[in-house]
Amino acid sequence: MKKLFLLLVFLGSFARPQDRISGSNSVSRSVVLAQNGMACTSQPLATQAALDILKQGGSAIDAAIAANAVNSVVEPANCGIGGDLFAIVWDAKTKKLYGLNASGKSPKSLTLEAMKKMGHTKVPFFGPLAVSVPGCVDGWAELHGKFGKLPFEKLFDLAIGYAENGFPVTEIIAHEWKANADYFPENSDFERVFVKDGKTPAQGEVFKNQALANSMKQIAKGGRDAFYNGKIAKEIEVYMANNGGYLKASDLKEHRSEWVEPVSTNYRGYDLWELPPNGQGIAALQMLNILEEYDIKSMGYGSPEYLHLLIEAKKMAFEDRAKYYADPNFNKIPVEELISKEYAAKRRKLINPNKAAEEYAPGVLESGETIYLTVADKEGNMISLIQSLFNGFGSTVTPPKLGFPLQNRGELFTFEEGHFNKYEPGKRPFHTIIPAFVTKDGEPFMSYGVMGGAMQPQGHVQILINMVDFGMNIQEAGDVPRIRHSGSSQPTGSRMESGGIVNFEHGFEQETLRGLVQKGHFMKFSVGGFGGYQAIMYDSKNKVYHGASESRLDGQASGY
Repeated sequence: MKKLFLLLVFLGSFARPQDRISGSNSVSRSVVLAQNGMACTSQPLATQAALDILKQGGSAIDAAIAANAVNSVVEPANCGIGGDLFAIVWDAKTKKLYGLNASGKSPKSLTLEAMKKMGHTKVPFFGPLAVSVPGCVDGWAELHGKFGKLPFEKLFDLAIGYAENGFPVTEIIAHEWKANADYFPENSDFERVFVKDGKTPAQGEVFKNQALANSMKQIAKGGRDAFYNGKIAKEIEVYMANNGGYLKASDLKEHRSEWVEPVSTNYRGYDLWELPPNGQGIAALQMLNILEEYDIKSMGYGSPEYLHLLIEAKKMAFEDRAKYYADPNFNKIPVEELISKEYAAKRRKLINPNKAAEEYAPGVLESGETIYLTVADKEGNMISLIQSLFNGFGSTVTPPKLGFPLQNRGELFTFEEGHFNKYEPGKRPFHTIIPAFVTKDGEPFMSYGVMGGAMQPQGHVQILINMVDFGMNIQEAGDVPRIRHSGSSQPTGSRMESGGIVNFEHGFEQETLRGLVQKGHFMKFSVGGFGGYQAIMYDSKNKVYHGASESRLDGQASGY
């Protein structure tokens, strides 16, 4: 064990970018600066699609929809019209934040009892039983209806073109495509759409998806109704019925996104805004509330003292996440109490600054694979948007006539009796994807997100602390090494054992890792799983947007 630890420390000591003549050596590139508009996405073609829309007079929200549509074509393992969507929008006209929950519900015809009779003890990870209603397209329609400027149909031109004529697959996406496809059965409809001649596309190979182009054309022309009330809904119902599924056209027809009020906490003068459950955004708020009373700045970035507190705060917040975060239409979620400073003060007392806890109980309350993008326009509107299929290629259930897989969000339900997140027909599952937004003194400061399952709230906290406490710029805050604690209790019913595991990237100092081991943390070096970060910060003094997109993905920040 000691030899393994020393080897990991040795490997970690070599991770750093080349020297730069200005600024910090821990960044991969300079911050992107622009005055008229900015787009930061996980794929350069999506970024350019957003800029094209902005230059045509579209709003930031128009541009985000166009970028997400392109993402759906060029990143099919991570997102698509078979998945869900969440967004936070800063509207410059009303000077207000708006939250959109565009997540779908479980099929009304599928019961818990039926799954138990099939021999299941939980919702299967893959396959038709994990499929819930895709909310993405309705989310696009709601965003456009409230904040759009250009015709809806115009937003899909590039996405349709890339699906029909092809696009060159980028490095990280090619890797994820192959890694996910290797797990799926041969000769399936998924393979017929996404695997050609027995192989997934390699980096630089041009990939086409005519079936997806046809689906996109229907949506562009017919709007949300083309998806939820038209041929697409009927095809989904027929395909599901023929392949052991329960999702029906009536489930899609009844679907509606929900406008919700974002919730926030203040951290050293900055207000971090998240969406309330069924997502996990408030975990970031809980963590910040716990950490705020510590002098993190004096501890220093990457110190064992700071990272220990970060890990312990995460463990506590995730115990509440496992118990309370669920569909608020089925339960009274005590959001206000969970994100209160008073509750954080009680929880903070449980942290031992010198020893890692093996377990925490959830608080006793008085009340009952993903893409992220952000866009800003010249009027000052900003959008923080995240969209996903959950697992790579979702459920892998892929109607070949439609050209896209359906998500497997239903896998995040539990069968546990009395649990807030227990499976029920017509219920939204617990969700991992969360957009974030930061304001300062009531004005927009930053729109950002960090992709990657349970990493997301941990990433939100680390990015904000990197900037607020450690003075990093928006690019450096995402480039420096991150940690990810895994093994916490989950909304699916699993429980934390032996305190979980701290996963770390290259770049942390030997003394940091040794200090965490001495405090009782189990350490593991990991490749991947630390999220993908994009952000836009607004400099109100100079009226300039600052854009960032980290090096962990194929992404690009660009403006004009």
